Amino acid sequence: MCVVKSVLAALVVLAAACTTVPASAPRRDVLLATTTSFQDSGLLDVLVKDFGDRTGRRVRAAAVGTGAALAIGGKGDADVLVVHAPKAEREFMAAGNGDRRHLFMHNDFVVVGPSGDPAAIKGKPVFEALRRIASAGAAFISRGDRSGTHLLEMDLWERTGVKPSGTWYVEAATGMGQTLTIASEKRAYTLTDRGTYLARKGQLELGILVEKDPPLTNLYHVITVHPRKFPRVNNEGANAFADFLLSARAQELIKTFGVEKFGEPLFFPDAGKKEEDLE
Repeated sequence: MCVVKSVLAALVVLAAACTTVPASAPRRDVLLATTTSFQDSGLLDVLVKDFGDRTGRRVRAAAVGTGAALAIGGKGDADVLVVHAPKAEREFMAAGNGDRRHLFMHNDFVVVGPSGDPAAIKGKPVFEALRRIASAGAAFISRGDRSGTHLLEMDLWERTGVKPSGTWYVEAATGMGQTLTIASEKRAYTLTDRGTYLARKGQLELGILVEKDPPLTNLYHVITVHPRKFPRVNNEGANAFADFLLSARAQELIKTFGVEKFGEPLFFPDAGKKEEDLE
């Protein structure tokens, strides 16, 4: 149900954008459906502003979970997507919904939790950490929204051999920023992308307890929606935005974003790389 609500809310935003230009006129606005972590980190605003300054095109963004973003793209109600769930993305492409798909950056996921660390997971590999959380019945807040983060979390639990359930496991059905806030208030564990955590660290009573484990790599792709399947999409604008994200200018912005404020980058540029290069 939360995914349906996210899709409907995003469609209202994107549909409103479409009505601002007469049907007979070419639409210059670019409709973007994107993951909330891209927005919550603050990087989306930086890139969209620079793109607009350079091209004169306005990006209308609907920040939802990756599952909802792919659903919007699968209806032809967005021009371009920024998502981070490779398996679901490949299914989207196989269905003929996407035209171009490019890796353009990555960061990583981390498991954060309260300073007391009741399940004693600090420094453990992620699979052992999750088993300890379940065994201890320690509070864990899940996004529960079919986002890329939630899909990865479900995959990690499956690979761990644990089916999370019970009062200790709470599905928040919220974006990453709000999920972190809930976890902080409840003194609970959660899985988050590093970028969003660092951007909100000062507002949270949570620390990074599990990190730099290969299963936690977080890949971001830009996908243009296929114009032959959905003729109403702004293919020119979508390609312009995708090309911008892959450009040296945008890659430098990605490389330096967060360094001044946090002392480290929140994301790493990957234009020209393949997924296997980062595994």
